[in-house]
Amino acid sequence: MGRAPVAVVTGGNRGIGREVCRQLAELGHDVVLTARDPARAEAVAGELGVDHHQLDVTDDGSVARLADHLAGRYGRVDALVNNAAVHYDSWQRASSADLRVVREAVETNFYGPWRTVLALLPLLRAARHARVVNVSSEAGSLASMGGGTPAYGTSKAALNALTLMLAAELPGMLVNAVCPGWVATDMGGPGGRPVERGAASVVWAVTLPDDGPTGGFFRDGRRIPW
Repeated sequence: MGRAPVAVVTGGNRGIGREVCRQLAELGHDVVLTARDPARAEAVAGELGVDHHQLDVTDDGSVARLADHLAGRYGRVDALVNNAAVHYDSWQRASSADLRVVREAVETNFYGPWRTVLALLPLLRAARHARVVNVSSEAGSLASMGGGTPAYGTSKAALNALTLMLAAELPGMLVNAVCPGWVATDMGGPGGRPVERGAASVVWAVTLPDDGPTGGFFRDGRRIPW
């Protein structure tokens, strides 16, 4: 019998991240739920019956401690879901933006995934055919970008660029960006589609077959424009 795949989810304590953890656990993955607040990570992981670890993606030491935990307990990572994000800044415009908010968004939404990939890369390489899923947004698509949400949109556009670079440099892995769509979460607000559908879009990329696509931008399993 094969080993259960190990999936690490950042920002797994609520919203899309929590539901991704739930769906992956239901599919038989060994899920490691991470969150900035260790008490919250422990509580939600207990509800879902999954492993957990504290993680602040903006902190090098925190990311290193997660890597040490994963190396000691599992020895590999089969899937990394970079989901943690901040500042859907619908209240501001690029022409009058508070750059402190923009810097905070870029630190979490762009440098955070990059930092986490770098720290976990030896464990991803130890897996047979790892997946990296960057939870992005159509707000970061240059093809449809307009005004508004400048911190969020630019940070997600940068994350999309990183996705393409990593896919080109890591041919043994599947590296993709996924837009879950407008989802009814704390960040997305009311009126969006059910969180289960948004999370399923992410889970699709985690569970791609070994000959699946890499270097793509998807929603609901269909390509969307960069």
